[in-house]
Amino acid sequence: MEHTKCLIIGGGPAGYTAAIYATRANLSPVLYEGMQPGGQLTTTTEVENFPGYPDGVDGTALVDDIRRQAVRLGADIRRGAVTKADLSSRPFKVEIDGETVVEADALIIATGATAKYLGLPSEKKFRGMGVSACATCDGFFYKKRDVAVVGGGDTACEEATYLARLCNKVYLIVRRDVLRASKAMQDRVMNTPNIEVLWNCNTQEILGDENGVTGARIARKDGEVFDIAIHGFFLAIGHHPNSDLFREWVKTDEAGYIITDGKSSMTNVDGVFAAGDVQNPHYRQAVTAAASGCVAALDAERYLASL
Repeated sequence: MEHTKCLIIGGGPAGYTAAIYATRANLSPVLYEGMQPGGQLTTTTEVENFPGYPDGVDGTALVDDIRRQAVRLGADIRRGAVTKADLSSRPFKVEIDGETVVEADALIIATGATAKYLGLPSEKKFRGMGVSACATCDGFFYKKRDVAVVGGGDTACEEATYLARLCNKVYLIVRRDVLRASKAMQDRVMNTPNIEVLWNCNTQEILGDENGVTGARIARKDGEVFDIAIHGFFLAIGHHPNSDLFREWVKTDEAGYIITDGKSSMTNVDGVFAAGDVQNPHYRQAVTAAASGCVAALDAERYLASL
């Protein structure tokens, strides 16, 4: 059994940034990257809104830069995913890949969240080539083009109105005959002239070629099937925070997002901290995840100094 002062779980901007700060604080952190090293950024092609990259940067390259910075400073970054955790007492015990058990005096959970997809083979085929789960991240690439958003809640309406400011036309694909969004968001959608709501519709297939998405095949509940010409297809049907293995001890909201104390990263368990999309359902940006990784490392440093 291995022991470390600071264990970080998750290999996205939050986890890697936490490793940078924890290493500089001489905490000798160990970081396990999880099932998807790099996190959701690896499904994004170009990122144009992360500070320090005036010409934009490939999502995978961006997260790799943060990782390399952590490694250069001395962070111990390893492949492996958590399969079991025991946070009932300190030191905390975390099992990796069903084999290795690591004890930690402080634990930073930065496991992120996973976007919900429709499950279409074509959706997977064109992910990063027109299919996206983040309009704020990728909407800029579809200026003056036609796009579609799937969903009927507040997030979908927010994404659609955001894209409507950039794009020529936005189709909002809604599987019911009503929106689940708040009245204010519904009004905003209905009063935006370049948003067309496709009621009682489901996506059968995403159409495209070697250059990316070119359209979508839509099926209405009455049996009508028709195609729409689009260049971007945005999913807004929710995210699932990757917190399941920790929920026995750490408090979460109804959706599973870890609850932290105020502006800190502290959870209800002393010595356990949360950073990034696993505790933030609102922003889901690389820069906010990185910032929360910094906060978590600083909180962990102060906690360990108090022992």
